[in-house]
Amino acid sequence: MVGLLHSIEIALGATCLGLLIGTGGAYGKLYGGPVVRDLLGVYTTIVRAVPELVLILLLYYAGTDLINQALTAMGYQRVDISGLAAGIAVLGFVQGAYSTEVIRGAILAIPQGQIEAARAYGMSPGLLLRRITLPAMLPFAIPGLANLWLIATKDTALLAVVGFYELALATRQAAGVTKAYFTFFFAAAVLYLLLSLISNFLIGRVEAWSRRGMPSLREAR
Repeated sequence: MVGLLHSIEIALGATCLGLLIGTGGAYGKLYGGPVVRDLLGVYTTIVRAVPELVLILLLYYAGTDLINQALTAMGYQRVDISGLAAGIAVLGFVQGAYSTEVIRGAILAIPQGQIEAARAYGMSPGLLLRRITLPAMLPFAIPGLANLWLIATKDTALLAVVGFYELALATRQAAGVTKAYFTFFFAAAVLYLLLSLISNFLIGRVEAWSRRGMPSLREAR
């Protein structure tokens, strides 16, 4: 169960970090200057093109080494970065690229009349974001973000290759000791399935809440 809890912690942390990066990235792509848009375009293109396992290995080892080299150059001692923090940072960085495109698409799906009306009333950018953009984009963003959350729960298994103790590594170690490979890996698969089912139920409730007051697909027809 410790491995499962670590997997959930990493998935939650990575998803939250990815949402922060994605929100900033989406606004940068939509409203930023040419340099900002180009840099964000390079970021999202590279992350989505390179296999996630390669990115995890690159960011986990090269990233921690660069941080320690920078600390050493500034006269500070090298630090041991915890596996939990590194895992959240690495997966959050990957999630951020996908979240950027999901949130950007959700913002573009908002009827522009709502944005123009808010600006006509003199709303500040912060108030416009809080009162209009975020509530209006949620129904369009939640399905894509839900998929990213489910991907994050499974991507935590990739951290086993760098030695972080999560569900996949815990399962492999237990199966290696007992030689009961089928039993332990089947149990791990069931735990991943249960996590996905519970997540789908909760996401469905959140999506229904975000779409309150909107016509259903049946009514739209």
